[in-house]
Amino acid sequence: EREIGWLPGYEGSAPVRIGNAAAGQFQIDAFGWILDTMHQARTFKLDLREDSWALETALLKQLERVWREPDEGIWEVRGEPRHFVHSKVMAWVAFDRAVRAVEEFGQPGPVERWRALRDEIHAEVCARGYDEQVGAFVQSYGDDALDASVLLIPLVGFLPAEDPRMVSTVAAIQDRLTRGGLVLRYDPKQADDGLAGEEGVFLACSFWLADNLLLQGRRAEAQALFERLLKLCNDVGLLAEEYEPKAGRQLGNFPQAFSHFAIIDTAFNLARQKSAARPEEPRDSESAPDEPADQQA
Repeated sequence: EREIGWLPGYEGSAPVRIGNAAAGQFQIDAFGWILDTMHQARTFKLDLREDSWALETALLKQLERVWREPDEGIWEVRGEPRHFVHSKVMAWVAFDRAVRAVEEFGQPGPVERWRALRDEIHAEVCARGYDEQVGAFVQSYGDDALDASVLLIPLVGFLPAEDPRMVSTVAAIQDRLTRGGLVLRYDPKQADDGLAGEEGVFLACSFWLADNLLLQGRRAEAQALFERLLKLCNDVGLLAEEYEPKAGRQLGNFPQAFSHFAIIDTAFNLARQKSAARPEEPRDSESAPDEPADQQA
């Protein structure tokens, strides 16, 4: 990554950068996203390469060595690496999907070791990632800053949305990490990300909030938030990375795939719950288990 000092950015924003320093970062959550994607592929009977399982087991061996280390996390912070709660949750996801690959699809592997690692990570996150004083899962171990990435906890199956710790986490985020009812990924004044400037609300995080509300039985609130977010799309249905409620404009990378993945997931979850409420409508016997749509990145 390098900065181009002589070139003005959009509306004079600075600095203009070429490349991305995140290419050299350590992000533990990537292991979980990959293993979950492969699990989804097997669940929906997609054709996988013959060497895909070898790749997954190689990733799991590496993750077993490094999951206890701090990293830069999902938000690619430019400050000091930390033990991000979301990163640890996604490490749990990786081992959970590995266990399920053995149990549900007959893949070979050291399932007892993976199960033990999964349980160890789960216990650690519950012990160190939830702050009783804050009343929420926090951004990183030993910190009291909130972070919207923990809204993924029930969406990846780590804890039920109705778990009291998630109920209080959602309440804390709604109370302290929203602007105009939409969700900030974190408060840059409280969480050092190594970047200057203000944050807009992060659109994917607002969809994650809608998913949590839906899973907590608060469908009307989830539907209202979803419809409000849809109205932020531009004339051809696209969303950016962030939105500034006061200015009424989109900010950041545009269009942003993360935001559009979140639209699809939330729309699917809303539609599926509505369909499940109609027992007279037969379900496809080949459909996947009735779980929330996993967030893909």
